[in-house]
Amino acid sequence: MIRTANPALNERTFGNFDLTAASPSNVMTLQGTVNKTAILLALLVLAAGFVVHAVSQATDMAAAAMPWIAGGAIIGFILALVTIFVQKAAPFTAPLYALAEGAFLGGLSAVVNAQFPGVAVQAVGCTFGVFAVMLTLYMTRIVQPTRKFMIGVVAATAGICLFYFVEIILNLFGVGTGLLAFNNTSPLSIGISVVVVIIAALNLVLDFGFIESQAQRGAPKYMEWFAGFGLLVTLVWLYLEILRLLAKLQSRD
Repeated sequence: MIRTANPALNERTFGNFDLTAASPSNVMTLQGTVNKTAILLALLVLAAGFVVHAVSQATDMAAAAMPWIAGGAIIGFILALVTIFVQKAAPFTAPLYALAEGAFLGGLSAVVNAQFPGVAVQAVGCTFGVFAVMLTLYMTRIVQPTRKFMIGVVAATAGICLFYFVEIILNLFGVGTGLLAFNNTSPLSIGISVVVVIIAALNLVLDFGFIESQAQRGAPKYMEWFAGFGLLVTLVWLYLEILRLLAKLQSRD
């Protein structure tokens, strides 16, 4: 069984249904998952675009963006938890999650882009580019989620999560390293961002493999929305890390 570091796409989640209860016409398919993922991405982009436009019109962009950033993050987190624990609700909660994350990313992108002009558009392009490359590498079987590959990526992702957690705790006490700051131009900070982007991209391969294996098992139709939600979680993380990396690189100019 393929494992991923994605909290949404795991064996426990996809094992909570009776495969014998699904009829042939009501099972998860790869094409269906692609369609649902496309819908979720479209909703996210539309919401982000709306928020970017709204924030850009404000005199104080930071103040205007904060409600979108905070609200989108909190609502998105709640919807993510509901989706993970109540998979049957995914056809309803996944689109709402996409809209909430779009609001969050739109607000954040507007603020960062004001400080580093053009970086948000570059990050969007790079994110979709990385997604296309990793999907191509997976579909052509150039890169496959073997056991060693899986263990390495999951372990690396866990290490990154631990680093983020420690950094957040240190920041609360005013002793953070600042390595995650968007304007940190130190070689170590940039190097960490490069590694994180690579690990986030490799997580897509595990997600692709897990989704394909579950479609072959005949998971219920509603899991197409859930799988699309899981992919969106990884893509949001990837975009944030690419945005951070590009901002750091632009700060060096």
